[in-house]
Parts: sequence; structure tokens; C-alpha cells
Amino acid sequence: MDTTKVITATELKTNLGKYLDFVSENNEVVITKNGNKFARITPYISEFERYLTVKEKSLDYLYGGKKVSYEEFMQIYERSELRMEFINGEIVLLDSPSPYHQDISGNLHIQLRFYLKGKPCKVFYAPFDVHFRKQGFDTPDVMQPDLIIVCDLDTTVNNKGRYMGTPLVCIEILSPSTSSKDMVVKLNTYMLSGVKEFWVVDPDKQTVLVYHFINFGVDGYQLFRSGDILVSYELEGLEIPLEDIYAK
Repeated sequence: MDTTKVITATELKTNLGKYLDFVSENNEVVITKNGNKFARITPYISEFERYLTVKEKSLDYLYGGKKVSYEEFMQIYERSELRMEFINGEIVLLDSPSPYHQDISGNLHIQLRFYLKGKPCKVFYAPFDVHFRKQGFDTPDVMQPDLIIVCDLDTTVNNKGRYMGTPLVCIEILSPSTSSKDMVVKLNTYMLSGVKEFWVVDPDKQTVLVYHFINFGVDGYQLFRSGDILVSYELEGLEIPLEDIYAK
């Protein structure tokens, strides 16, 4: 807000039009009654404008400003219809996926669901919030991996219906706008949160890079290219031809 003006309830009644004009110019009015503040008039802002305000504050944190807390993020997220992630104290607005991205996600979901039939684990696709609690960090990250495999669903859903566990496998499908985040930031979050396996699916290169984590560190990785059959460290017997992943 540009300016805040404190007035009494009587002043508001006497000069309502004046103060509404004042608020319309991106100012706010705080109203007092019997010497106590009891109401505020502020300009209307949309959820997107509210997000941009929070985004600005979170970027300030990167340069020494105040960090957006996990609790603040959850309050904003629950009031908004926007898709958001919360990574290292910053709110990240998610773009809509491309049709090819969705083709790949659908292909992987079909393959993994077939593999997991009759097994205790399940596969889910975004949007599906996961609260990642990194070793050595007090504040969790909240992310929406493109696909996850979950084996602890029976014991990790809270009273609000939110999944609060740790996936066995996280899968990210790269896009030009998210490649650096997925390859560096998310790898670090998944590794430090106890995820066992992370797949990086690259539509441009037609490859899949599979990381294996043990004791919160990288144990190994494999790169699968066109013509290869993807296998998993944790999912015994899983075999997926890369052509089936990238089929349109």
C-alpha cells in the first residue's frame, strides 16, 4: 500500500465517498472505535495479484529480506486456485504443461500402474502435493512432482486428507522453464528427504536419467537413451522401453 490513514468510525460515516476514493488510489484506511482499531478498508486484489505480492517478498529473502514461512505459504495456497510450490522459502508458480508433457506423463502412469497392480505401492500424477522434510532443515518444501510412487499411504495421510509421507520414487518431466530447477534444486530436496529414486525425463533428448539415493546421498545413476529399456534400482523387475515413454 502507498499510504495508510487512520480515522474514526464517525469520520468514515461523514466522509465515506472521500475515503473510498482514497482507497481506490491503492491506499488503505484503518478505522477506530473508542480508540481501538477494529476494521480496515483496502483495495481489492485478485489471487494472482496476491501471489505476485508474496512472490516479491519471497524474492526479497534471496537478497537478505524476510523469508516466507511454511505456515504463510499454506494459508495462501489454501485460498488460491493457482498451482504453487514452496521451495527454499520461495513461492513458485507452476505453468500449465504442454500436450507432449501430458503424453509422456500418461504413458508413464499407464506403465507404472500396470507394474504396481497387486503390489502395496501406488502411482500418482500431478497435481499431488508432497511435503518434503529435508534432513537438517526445519522448514519443509512443498512440491508437485510430475509422478510419484508411494508405499506409505496407509499411515501418512493426516486428518485433512493430505499426504504427509515420503515417496519411494519421484519423476520429473523437464521443460525449458523448469530444467535447471528439476535437475539441481529438486534433486537436492528429494535426496535429503529420504526419496530412494529420482527419474529425470528429458523430452528434447529422449533420455531418462535415474538417480539412486542411499543414506541421503547419491548411490548411483543410469542414463537411458532411445532404444534402451529403462530399469529401476528400487522397483524389481520393472522394464519400460523408452519408445513407450515417448510415444505420442
